[in-house]
Amino acid sequence: MMYIKEFSFPDQEQEFDFLIDVKRTCYDSFYPFKVLSSKGFMEMVFEPVTILYGGNGSGKTTALNVIAEKLELSRESRFNQSSFYPDYVQMCHVQQAAEIPEQSRIITSDDVFDYMLDIRTLNEGIDQKREELFTEYVEAKYSSFQMKSMADYEQLKKVNAARSKSQSRFVRQELMDNVREWSNGESAFKYFTEKIVDNGLYLLDEPENSLSPKRQMELVQFIEDSARFFGCQFVIATHSPFLLSMRGAKIYDLDASPAAVKKWTELENVRAYYDFFKQHDDQFKKNAYNFSPK
Repeated sequence: MMYIKEFSFPDQEQEFDFLIDVKRTCYDSFYPFKVLSSKGFMEMVFEPVTILYGGNGSGKTTALNVIAEKLELSRESRFNQSSFYPDYVQMCHVQQAAEIPEQSRIITSDDVFDYMLDIRTLNEGIDQKREELFTEYVEAKYSSFQMKSMADYEQLKKVNAARSKSQSRFVRQELMDNVREWSNGESAFKYFTEKIVDNGLYLLDEPENSLSPKRQMELVQFIEDSARFFGCQFVIATHSPFLLSMRGAKIYDLDASPAAVKKWTELENVRAYYDFFKQHDDQFKKNAYNFSPK
């Protein structure tokens, strides 16, 4: 499914005309002006899966955030904006193929990190409360409590519960189960599968963060299926070779000058991985008989 067809950023001439009219005031930054234009990156033509590739400082995250702002997509984490950000976004243009669904959103690595941090914080609170309940169980079970008035009714229920149940059962019933059932990678993957629903436009900023290679491959399959069968369109900023290998993905190389569309096998970082493993191919073959996939 296609929701956006094309997106254009201001070129150097447009940026110059705007900045020359800016009042002679001292500004810390004109960001995001001059970031993408310096790469000769003025236009994107989209496919169901479109990827922005590049190293740190290449502008891929800038482009993703600008597109999200222009389309007014939902987001959770805030991001840095300069005084000129609204002006820059105003100068951009988008050509839509269909109405953008309400559930569309941008998902950043900060969103995933905050999600995992919230789980960890919640777990720490649960763990602390659990220890308190262990102590409370022992005190209630072996106390010589006697009810003297209705004010003691709640304590009586607790004493009876402690005397009739095991410690673990008592604690489980008094406290919700610990939500820490997944590793960081599992939690991150779960976050994506919960936020990405059918029929939506999704902008993903470096989704490979916190994901193991195995989880990255699972995310690739999830994205491919979502785009092919469930009416989703994706724009992804990444330098993960696993995500770059996605079938049918259109890749913009922002490390190139000027930025250009390339095959994933032509990208510098992917070639570096390939060359490295080729150099050690004999070691893989030598130890192949010791490897048993799980």
